[in-house]
Amino acid sequence: MKIAIDAMGGDHGLTPVVEGAIQAIKELDIELVLVGQEAQIRTELDRVKWTDSRLTVQHASQTVDMHESPTKVARKKRDSSIWVATKLVKTGQADAVVSAGNTGATMVSAFFLLGVIKGVERPAICATLPTLQGTAVMLDVGATVDCTAQQLYQFGIMGHEYAKHLLGKSTPRVGLLSIGEEDTKGNDMTKGAFRLLRKSPLNFIGNIEGRDVYNGNADVIVCDGFLGNVSLKISEGLAEAMKKMLMREIMASWLGRVSFLFLTGPLMRFKRRTDYAEFGGAPLLGVNGISMICHGRSSAKAIKNAIVRADALARGRLIELIQQDIAENLTGSGSKMAAE
Repeated sequence: MKIAIDAMGGDHGLTPVVEGAIQAIKELDIELVLVGQEAQIRTELDRVKWTDSRLTVQHASQTVDMHESPTKVARKKRDSSIWVATKLVKTGQADAVVSAGNTGATMVSAFFLLGVIKGVERPAICATLPTLQGTAVMLDVGATVDCTAQQLYQFGIMGHEYAKHLLGKSTPRVGLLSIGEEDTKGNDMTKGAFRLLRKSPLNFIGNIEGRDVYNGNADVIVCDGFLGNVSLKISEGLAEAMKKMLMREIMASWLGRVSFLFLTGPLMRFKRRTDYAEFGGAPLLGVNGISMICHGRSSAKAIKNAIVRADALARGRLIELIQQDIAENLTGSGSKMAAE
Protein backbone atom coordinates (compact mmCIF):
# COMPACT_ATOMS: atom_id res chain seq x y z
CA MET A 1 0.00 0.00 0.00
CA LYS A 2 1.37 3.42 -0.98
CA ILE A 3 -0.07 6.78 0.10
CA ALA A 4 0.76 10.21 -1.33
CA ILE A 5 0.93 13.13 1.10
CA ASP A 6 0.62 16.80 0.24
CA ALA A 7 3.68 17.87 2.23
CA MET A 8 3.22 21.60 1.61
CA GLY A 9 -0.33 21.82 3.00
CA GLY A 10 -1.22 22.78 6.55
CA ASP A 11 -0.85 25.83 8.75
CA HIS A 12 2.27 24.66 10.60
CA GLY A 13 4.60 23.86 7.73
CA LEU A 14 6.50 20.70 6.99
CA THR A 15 7.35 19.57 10.51
CA PRO A 16 4.01 17.99 11.58
CA VAL A 17 3.55 16.45 8.13
CA VAL A 18 6.96 14.78 8.14
CA GLU A 19 6.67 13.70 11.77
CA GLY A 20 3.19 12.30 11.19
CA ALA A 21 4.40 10.38 8.14
CA ILE A 22 7.25 8.86 10.14
CA GLN A 23 4.87 7.85 12.93
CA ALA A 24 2.58 6.17 10.39
CA ILE A 25 5.44 4.19 8.82
CA LYS A 26 6.47 2.94 12.25
CA GLU A 27 2.89 1.80 12.89
CA LEU A 28 1.83 0.44 9.49
CA ASP A 29 3.26 -1.71 6.74
CA ILE A 30 3.02 1.00 4.07
CA GLU A 31 5.03 3.22 1.75
CA LEU A 32 4.59 6.99 1.72
CA VAL A 33 5.40 9.65 -0.87
CA LEU A 34 5.93 13.20 0.38
CA VAL A 35 4.96 15.56 -2.44
CA GLY A 36 6.23 19.15 -2.52
CA GLN A 37 9.37 21.27 -2.62
CA GLU A 38 12.02 18.53 -2.65
CA ALA A 39 14.86 20.58 -1.16
CA GLN A 40 12.72 21.68 1.80
CA ILE A 41 11.40 18.17 2.42
CA ARG A 42 14.86 16.62 2.35
CA THR A 43 16.16 19.28 4.74
CA GLU A 44 13.39 18.33 7.17
CA LEU A 45 14.14 14.62 6.75
CA ASP A 46 17.83 15.29 7.41
CA ARG A 47 16.88 17.20 10.55
CA VAL A 48 15.10 14.16 11.98
CA LYS A 49 17.79 11.82 10.57
CA TRP A 50 15.28 9.69 8.65
CA THR A 51 16.62 7.47 5.85
CA ASP A 52 14.06 4.64 5.62
CA SER A 53 13.42 3.87 1.93
CA ARG A 54 9.68 3.42 2.56
CA LEU A 55 9.43 7.21 2.63
CA THR A 56 10.20 8.81 -0.74
CA VAL A 57 9.96 12.33 -2.15
CA GLN A 58 8.16 13.55 -5.28
CA HIS A 59 9.04 17.09 -6.34
CA ALA A 60 6.27 19.61 -7.04
CA SER A 61 7.36 23.15 -7.85
CA GLN A 62 4.17 24.97 -6.82
CA THR A 63 2.22 25.38 -3.59
CA VAL A 64 -1.37 26.46 -2.91
CA ASP A 65 -2.02 29.09 -0.28
CA MET A 66 -4.91 28.52 2.13
CA HIS A 67 -6.72 31.59 0.79
CA GLU A 68 -6.23 30.94 -2.93
CA SER A 69 -9.18 30.22 -5.20
CA PRO A 70 -9.56 26.44 -5.64
CA THR A 71 -10.26 26.81 -9.37
CA LYS A 72 -6.83 28.39 -9.78
CA VAL A 73 -5.28 25.00 -9.07
CA ALA A 74 -6.83 23.40 -12.15
CA ARG A 75 -6.05 26.38 -14.35
CA LYS A 76 -2.60 27.56 -13.27
CA LYS A 77 -1.14 25.25 -10.61
CA ARG A 78 -0.95 21.79 -12.08
CA ASP A 79 2.50 21.31 -10.57
CA SER A 80 1.27 22.12 -7.07
CA SER A 81 1.80 19.57 -4.32
CA ILE A 82 -1.91 18.71 -3.97
CA TRP A 83 -2.44 18.33 -7.73
CA VAL A 84 0.67 16.17 -8.18
CA ALA A 85 -0.19 14.04 -5.12
CA THR A 86 -3.73 13.44 -6.40
CA LYS A 87 -2.38 12.63 -9.86
CA LEU A 88 -0.32 9.82 -8.32
CA VAL A 89 -3.63 8.23 -7.27
CA LYS A 90 -5.11 8.83 -10.70
CA THR A 91 -2.19 7.07 -12.44
CA GLY A 92 -2.15 4.17 -9.96
CA GLN A 93 1.19 5.13 -8.43
CA ALA A 94 -0.50 5.68 -5.05
CA ASP A 95 -3.56 4.17 -3.38
CA ALA A 96 -4.68 7.31 -1.55
CA VAL A 97 -3.86 10.98 -1.03
CA VAL A 98 -3.77 12.89 2.27
CA SER A 99 -3.73 16.69 2.55
CA ALA A 100 -3.99 19.28 5.33
CA GLY A 101 -3.88 22.09 2.79
CA ASN A 102 -6.50 24.18 1.04
CA THR A 103 -9.72 22.13 1.28
CA GLY A 104 -11.17 23.60 -1.89
CA ALA A 105 -7.99 22.81 -3.82
CA THR A 106 -8.05 19.24 -2.52
CA MET A 107 -11.65 18.83 -3.68
CA VAL A 108 -11.02 20.41 -7.09
CA SER A 109 -7.98 18.18 -7.65
CA ALA A 110 -9.96 15.07 -6.72
CA PHE A 111 -12.95 16.11 -8.82
CA PHE A 112 -10.97 16.85 -11.97
CA LEU A 113 -8.35 14.10 -11.73
CA LEU A 114 -10.24 11.22 -10.10
CA GLY A 115 -13.75 12.04 -11.25
CA VAL A 116 -16.92 11.00 -9.44
CA ILE A 117 -18.21 7.47 -9.02
CA LYS A 118 -20.80 6.50 -11.63
CA GLY A 119 -24.23 7.34 -10.24
CA VAL A 120 -22.91 9.97 -7.82
CA GLU A 121 -23.69 13.56 -8.76
CA ARG A 122 -21.65 15.40 -6.12
CA PRO A 123 -18.97 14.36 -3.58
CA ALA A 124 -19.36 14.74 0.18
CA ILE A 125 -16.88 15.24 3.01
CA CYS A 126 -17.57 12.63 5.69
CA ALA A 127 -16.63 13.73 9.22
CA THR A 128 -16.45 11.40 12.22
CA LEU A 129 -18.07 12.64 15.43
CA PRO A 130 -17.90 11.38 19.03
CA THR A 131 -21.30 10.49 20.52
CA LEU A 132 -22.71 9.13 23.77
CA GLN A 133 -22.85 5.70 22.11
CA GLY A 134 -19.47 5.71 20.37
CA THR A 135 -18.99 7.40 17.00
CA ALA A 136 -21.13 8.60 14.11
CA VAL A 137 -20.46 10.14 10.71
CA MET A 138 -21.91 13.32 9.25
CA LEU A 139 -21.97 14.13 5.54
CA ASP A 140 -21.70 16.46 3.83
CA VAL A 141 -19.66 18.92 5.92
CA GLY A 142 -18.52 21.25 3.18
CA ALA A 143 -18.03 19.78 -0.29
CA THR A 144 -21.48 20.44 -1.78
CA VAL A 145 -23.19 23.52 -0.37
CA ASP A 146 -26.27 23.54 -2.59
CA CYS A 147 -27.78 20.06 -2.75
CA THR A 148 -30.79 18.35 -4.24
CA ALA A 149 -32.89 15.71 -2.53
CA GLN A 150 -31.35 13.07 -4.79
CA GLN A 151 -27.84 14.10 -3.77
CA LEU A 152 -28.75 13.86 -0.07
CA TYR A 153 -30.06 10.37 -0.77
CA GLN A 154 -26.71 9.49 -2.38
CA PHE A 155 -24.91 10.87 0.69
CA GLY A 156 -26.99 8.50 2.81
CA ILE A 157 -25.87 5.53 0.71
CA MET A 158 -22.20 6.52 0.90
CA GLY A 159 -22.42 7.19 4.64
CA HIS A 160 -24.08 3.81 5.12
CA GLU A 161 -21.15 2.02 3.47
CA TYR A 162 -18.59 4.04 5.42
CA ALA A 163 -20.24 3.40 8.80
CA LYS A 164 -20.75 -0.27 7.99
CA HIS A 165 -17.22 -1.07 6.91
CA LEU A 166 -15.10 1.50 8.77
CA LEU A 167 -17.04 1.89 12.02
CA GLY A 168 -18.20 -1.72 12.19
CA LYS A 169 -21.93 -0.91 12.25
CA SER A 170 -23.75 -3.91 10.76
CA THR A 171 -26.94 -1.97 9.98
CA PRO A 172 -26.10 1.73 10.35
CA ARG A 173 -28.99 3.96 11.42
CA VAL A 174 -29.33 6.81 8.93
CA GLY A 175 -30.86 10.10 10.10
CA LEU A 176 -31.66 13.23 8.11
CA LEU A 177 -30.73 16.49 9.85
CA SER A 178 -33.72 18.84 9.81
CA ILE A 179 -35.59 21.37 11.97
CA GLY A 180 -38.03 18.83 13.36
CA GLU A 181 -38.63 15.10 13.64
CA GLU A 182 -41.87 15.14 11.64
CA ASP A 183 -41.63 14.29 7.94
CA THR A 184 -43.41 17.57 7.13
CA LYS A 185 -40.60 19.65 8.68
CA GLY A 186 -37.76 21.18 6.69
CA ASN A 187 -37.39 22.82 3.29
CA ASP A 188 -38.30 21.23 -0.05
CA MET A 189 -34.85 19.63 -0.31
CA THR A 190 -35.01 17.83 3.03
CA LYS A 191 -38.64 16.81 2.57
CA GLY A 192 -37.76 15.34 -0.81
CA ALA A 193 -34.75 13.54 0.66
CA PHE A 194 -36.96 12.19 3.46
CA ARG A 195 -39.26 10.53 0.92
CA LEU A 196 -36.34 8.99 -0.96
CA LEU A 197 -34.63 7.69 2.17
CA ARG A 198 -37.88 6.34 3.65
CA LYS A 199 -38.47 4.18 0.55
CA SER A 200 -34.85 3.03 0.35
CA PRO A 201 -33.42 -0.23 1.74
CA LEU A 202 -31.29 1.78 4.16
CA ASN A 203 -32.00 1.66 7.89
CA PHE A 204 -33.55 5.14 7.83
CA ILE A 205 -34.75 6.37 11.24
CA GLY A 206 -36.27 9.62 9.96
CA ASN A 207 -35.48 13.24 10.68
CA ILE A 208 -33.21 14.18 13.56
CA GLU A 209 -32.69 17.61 15.11
CA GLY A 210 -29.44 19.34 16.00
CA ARG A 211 -29.75 18.27 19.63
CA ASP A 212 -29.77 14.62 18.50
CA VAL A 213 -26.43 14.71 16.68
CA TYR A 214 -24.32 13.71 19.66
CA ASN A 215 -26.73 11.39 21.50
CA GLY A 216 -25.73 8.49 19.26
CA ASN A 217 -29.20 7.50 18.06
CA ALA A 218 -28.02 7.90 14.44
CA ASP A 219 -24.85 6.36 13.02
CA VAL A 220 -25.05 8.36 9.78
CA ILE A 221 -26.22 11.99 9.78
CA VAL A 222 -27.15 13.32 6.34
CA CYS A 223 -27.23 17.04 5.50
CA ASP A 224 -26.13 19.51 2.86
CA GLY A 225 -22.58 20.89 2.95
CA PHE A 226 -23.58 24.32 4.22
CA LEU A 227 -25.50 23.03 7.24
CA GLY A 228 -22.93 20.33 7.92
CA ASN A 229 -19.96 22.69 7.84
CA VAL A 230 -21.65 25.22 10.13
CA SER A 231 -22.64 22.43 12.54
CA LEU A 232 -19.11 21.02 12.57
CA LYS A 233 -17.45 24.40 13.16
CA ILE A 234 -19.90 25.25 15.96
CA SER A 235 -19.19 21.86 17.55
CA GLU A 236 -15.42 22.40 17.35
CA GLY A 237 -15.75 25.86 18.87
CA LEU A 238 -18.05 24.62 21.63
CA ALA A 239 -15.67 21.79 22.55
CA GLU A 240 -12.73 24.21 22.79
CA ALA A 241 -14.78 26.71 24.83
CA MET A 242 -16.00 24.00 27.21
CA LYS A 243 -12.45 22.83 27.88
CA LYS A 244 -11.29 26.39 28.64
CA MET A 245 -14.30 27.24 30.79
CA LEU A 246 -13.90 24.02 32.74
CA MET A 247 -10.23 24.70 33.42
CA ARG A 248 -11.01 28.25 34.52
CA GLU A 249 -13.58 26.98 37.01
CA ILE A 250 -11.21 24.31 38.31
CA MET A 251 -8.29 26.71 38.76
CA ALA A 252 -10.41 29.50 40.27
CA SER A 253 -10.22 28.06 43.81
CA TRP A 254 -7.80 26.08 45.90
CA LEU A 255 -10.36 23.29 46.26
CA GLY A 256 -10.67 23.08 42.49
CA ARG A 257 -6.90 22.94 42.08
CA VAL A 258 -6.66 20.10 44.60
CA SER A 259 -9.56 18.26 42.93
CA PHE A 260 -7.82 18.58 39.57
CA LEU A 261 -5.32 15.93 40.67
CA PHE A 262 -8.16 13.42 40.92
CA LEU A 263 -9.86 14.61 37.73
CA THR A 264 -6.83 14.37 35.45
CA GLY A 265 -7.69 10.90 34.12
CA PRO A 266 -11.34 11.63 33.21
CA LEU A 267 -10.40 15.03 31.76
CA MET A 268 -7.72 13.50 29.53
CA ARG A 269 -10.16 10.86 28.30
CA PHE A 270 -12.70 13.59 27.56
CA LYS A 271 -10.05 15.56 25.67
CA ARG A 272 -9.21 12.52 23.53
CA ARG A 273 -12.90 11.89 22.75
CA THR A 274 -13.36 15.45 21.46
CA ASP A 275 -9.97 15.94 19.77
CA TYR A 276 -10.16 16.03 15.96
CA ALA A 277 -6.61 14.68 15.87
CA GLU A 278 -7.92 11.30 17.05
CA PHE A 279 -9.91 10.96 13.81
CA GLY A 280 -7.13 12.40 11.63
CA GLY A 281 -9.09 13.51 8.60
CA ALA A 282 -12.34 13.26 6.69
CA PRO A 283 -12.57 11.34 3.42
CA LEU A 284 -14.07 12.95 0.33
CA LEU A 285 -16.64 10.31 -0.56
CA GLY A 286 -18.08 10.00 -4.04
CA VAL A 287 -14.84 10.53 -5.98
CA ASN A 288 -13.21 7.61 -7.73
CA GLY A 289 -10.27 7.31 -5.34
CA ILE A 290 -9.28 7.82 -1.71
CA SER A 291 -8.81 11.51 -0.87
CA MET A 292 -8.40 12.39 2.80
CA ILE A 293 -8.94 15.99 3.91
CA CYS A 294 -7.25 17.05 7.17
CA HIS A 295 -7.70 20.10 9.37
CA GLY A 296 -5.38 22.95 8.46
CA ARG A 297 -4.08 22.99 12.05
CA SER A 298 -3.29 19.27 11.98
CA SER A 299 -0.61 18.06 14.37
CA ALA A 300 1.74 15.17 13.65
CA LYS A 301 -0.72 12.92 15.48
CA ALA A 302 -3.59 14.07 13.25
CA ILE A 303 -1.54 13.49 10.09
CA LYS A 304 -0.57 10.03 11.30
CA ASN A 305 -4.18 9.11 12.08
CA ALA A 306 -5.32 10.45 8.70
CA ILE A 307 -2.78 8.17 7.00
CA VAL A 308 -3.98 5.24 9.11
CA ARG A 309 -7.58 5.93 8.07
CA ALA A 310 -6.65 6.36 4.40
CA ASP A 311 -4.83 3.02 4.56
CA ALA A 312 -7.92 1.37 6.08
CA LEU A 313 -10.17 2.85 3.38
CA ALA A 314 -7.90 1.60 0.61
CA ARG A 315 -7.46 -1.87 2.09
CA GLY A 316 -11.21 -2.10 2.77
CA ARG A 317 -11.94 -1.29 -0.89
CA LEU A 318 -14.50 1.31 0.15
CA ILE A 319 -14.70 2.85 -3.33
CA GLU A 320 -15.78 -0.48 -4.83
CA LEU A 321 -18.34 -1.00 -2.07
CA ILE A 322 -19.83 2.44 -2.65
CA GLN A 323 -19.90 1.82 -6.41
CA GLN A 324 -21.77 -1.42 -5.86
CA ASP A 325 -24.24 0.07 -3.38
CA ILE A 326 -24.90 3.12 -5.56
CA ALA A 327 -25.49 0.90 -8.60
CA GLU A 328 -27.86 -1.41 -6.73
CA ASN A 329 -29.88 1.44 -5.23
CA LEU A 330 -30.01 3.75 -8.23
CA THR A 331 -30.61 1.15 -10.92
CA GLY A 332 -33.13 -0.72 -8.83
CA SER A 333 -35.51 0.77 -6.32
CA GLY A 334 -33.49 3.99 -6.15
CA SER A 335 -34.15 4.97 -9.76
CA LYS A 336 -37.85 4.37 -9.28
CA MET A 337 -37.85 6.51 -6.18
CA ALA A 338 -36.10 9.35 -7.98
CA ALA A 339 -38.79 9.32 -10.61
CA GLU A 340 -41.68 9.51 -8.14
